[in-house]
Amino acid sequence: MKRAVFLDRDGVINRSIVRGGKPFPPASLEELEVLPGVAGALELLREAGFLNIVVTNQPDVRTGTQSKRVVEALHRRLLGSLALDDIRACFHVDEDGCECRKPKSGLLRQAAREHRIDLAGSYMVGDRWRDIAAGQGAGCRAFFIDYGYTERRPDPPYVVVGSLIEAARAIVAEATASSTMPEGSYR
Repeated sequence: MKRAVFLDRDGVINRSIVRGGKPFPPASLEELEVLPGVAGALELLREAGFLNIVVTNQPDVRTGTQSKRVVEALHRRLLGSLALDDIRACFHVDEDGCECRKPKSGLLRQAAREHRIDLAGSYMVGDRWRDIAAGQGAGCRAFFIDYGYTERRPDPPYVVVGSLIEAARAIVAEATASSTMPEGSYR
């Protein structure tokens, strides 16, 4: 089975548009800005044997403030320019009660079935409590990029980092350490 790093999109891969202390997605291709260090972090993870899979809530499609066409164009650009293996998006709002909208872990579980991923050996990197809860619910170790948004904080356990590159280095170091442990050792 494979291992993966699941990544939120806005705030982890690309810059969020922050208004009133809350993050919002880019409204167009022109607003899409990949964060510094992301390309190198994704390459580092891929070289360490991880699949890089984006799992993102995009409820603006359901509410009509964003078109699915624009979201798909953003995803095509990211897939074409970064070491990403897949992008999974939920277009629902909480009231829809779907299993794919984070904080539920449906997007991660769908990807795990399709790509044959060991969730217990995988990681989630996000910048909002919903990301961390989805990763925890799937059995992944979670890394939280803390931008200090004015919203609910995640429930522990998680590791706080300042960026995707910081998370990637920690993930690779942890994965390398666990692969060199003698048989029968526990981490």
